[in-house]
Amino acid sequence: MPGSRPQLLRREGDDEVAPIELFFDLVYVFAIVQVSHTLLHHLTPLGAVETALLFAAVWWLWNYSAWAMNYLDPGRLAVRVLNAFLMLASLGMALALPSAFAGGGLLFAGCFAAAQIGRPLFMWITMRGHVLARNYRNLLVWSAAAGVLFLVGAFLPPGVRLVMWAVAVAVDIAGPRFDFRVPGLGSAPMEDWPVTVEHLAERNRLVFIIALGESILITGFTLSGMPAITPYAVLITVLGFVGLVALWWSYFALAGHGTAASEGDDSTRAARAAFAYAHGLMVGGAVLFAVAIELHLTHPENTPSLVLTSVGGPLLYVVGNKLYLQGRTGSVDRSRYVAAAVLVVAGAGALLLGHAIPAIVIGLVVLAVMIGLAVVTQLSGSRMTESRA
Repeated sequence: MPGSRPQLLRREGDDEVAPIELFFDLVYVFAIVQVSHTLLHHLTPLGAVETALLFAAVWWLWNYSAWAMNYLDPGRLAVRVLNAFLMLASLGMALALPSAFAGGGLLFAGCFAAAQIGRPLFMWITMRGHVLARNYRNLLVWSAAAGVLFLVGAFLPPGVRLVMWAVAVAVDIAGPRFDFRVPGLGSAPMEDWPVTVEHLAERNRLVFIIALGESILITGFTLSGMPAITPYAVLITVLGFVGLVALWWSYFALAGHGTAASEGDDSTRAARAAFAYAHGLMVGGAVLFAVAIELHLTHPENTPSLVLTSVGGPLLYVVGNKLYLQGRTGSVDRSRYVAAAVLVVAGAGALLLGHAIPAIVIGLVVLAVMIGLAVVTQLSGSRMTESRA
């Protein structure tokens, strides 16, 4: 049902990430810091579940904002105002995040609802006459339902709030899976959502770098707060940095410019899987990696928290990376499955042995897996590039 072209649409062929989008992403530097610090201060099963839920809400707000900017002309005044509004809402969520299940619940929920409702409302109004108007009308219904659930949950006790917010996040995330179907309004299937894949890929590459940067920030802050930097702290810092480089390498060897995944399936459904879902897991894995480095620096004992974060971060990344490559290229190198299996076995072994082994041992095993994955990925990427040449 194509119609007249709305004035705020991005120009055809314009896939450059604009300064206003980079400015928007700066808020997420702070948001990711808040997520990792919240988990560090609530290292319990319940705290992990709460933090995961809060991260899902933060990620989904960023994801929908990135997709909206895939369509909008960043040079337009109205678009810049929209971005400023979304930045303010994201900042409010980040500020409230550590106390979201206490006194900050209403601020977190209010900012989430404002952004998730305001954005599709803006798109519905400004895209009149275009297929995007219908799409965002249906998205508005789904996001409004999630926003209301968030607001209601903010007035409930923490335990009930957790359940209510989990349902709200599930509703918002499930929308694309059900083609945003609304009784009486029909559906907005993914095939009807135009997408500029290279622009979306670049936004996701940048936010993954932001997530990796959190490890550098947390390491720097932790070291600067120590009364004395011991040789052990230096060793952990070096190993953590090497692990970060390995994560970066294994990602960009196949997801960078001109690689197999960057030139893969351009369909909207594939883009949804590769960016909306897979990158959420990879960014979450990078956050856990940062938490693990801090624990190795400040609590160098082989505790369940240290083991689960040390193994969980890379494992979450590998799962997300597998989904990303499958969505973009339709195939996954078996190295991802091998890496995941080794991480699971290593984590189980470390949990069983407990204090019988030094904490650094699990760190070295995880580091070896990530370095091996980076090397194999680089070799695979080089072979794919040569075969296409």
